[in-house]
Amino acid sequence: MMFVNSFRSEWIKTKRSAASWLCLIGGFFIPLIYMIIFLKDGGTLDTYGPGMWQKHFTQLWQNMAVFLLPMGVILASSLITQMEYKNNTWKQLHTTPQSYTTIFFAKFGVILVMTFKFFLFFNIGILLTAYIPTLIFKGGLPAESLPIGYFLEGNAKIFATCLPVLAIQYLISLNFKNFLVPIGIGLLGLIGSLIGMPWKYIYISPYSYCALYVFNPKPSHYPVIYFAAIMLLSYYLYLTKKEKG
Repeated sequence: MMFVNSFRSEWIKTKRSAASWLCLIGGFFIPLIYMIIFLKDGGTLDTYGPGMWQKHFTQLWQNMAVFLLPMGVILASSLITQMEYKNNTWKQLHTTPQSYTTIFFAKFGVILVMTFKFFLFFNIGILLTAYIPTLIFKGGLPAESLPIGYFLEGNAKIFATCLPVLAIQYLISLNFKNFLVPIGIGLLGLIGSLIGMPWKYIYISPYSYCALYVFNPKPSHYPVIYFAAIMLLSYYLYLTKKEKG
């Protein structure tokens, strides 16, 4: 019950915040561009041919996952964690009757839910981009039914590739008061990974996993291993840190 109350308190802080707007705008940005293209050219989902939903899903995610998704994750996780530094409320938070463990995981839980919220908006955008032009130009639904299982599996795997980046940004944001530090490190890691994509050992960089998956969806345990290791390190550093904020 303590964790639920702590999570609820952390979630309230995000309302009308920049992170919330980032999820909304970022989630609909790519689908909106495709919607405009479809409406301008009179195109519909049926123009993809057989496997239309899979092709549509893959194409939109490829445009999102290379840069915008990891960049959004970097910004959102840093914004949420840095709220306490911005408002100078870390000391006040630590005087409340809740353990450091509860605070640590409640705040990270909010980041996870915010990321899920972004995925939800993006997938709503994917569906609207498919259905609206087809209804307008063909007066009906797409020729193929929506492959719900394919969508759920694809989203789950892409979400997993985001976890190491979330963990890294959370760790950095907890240990640096300056908001530009986690943003700068995240941006350098992302751009460096994109430049080094041809390197055969690029999987060493957790910032590369989103792009690696959407262009070459092979199963990999690296994201989960990185995530677990970084979260353990972050948790240890948070508990042992003398000055928490």
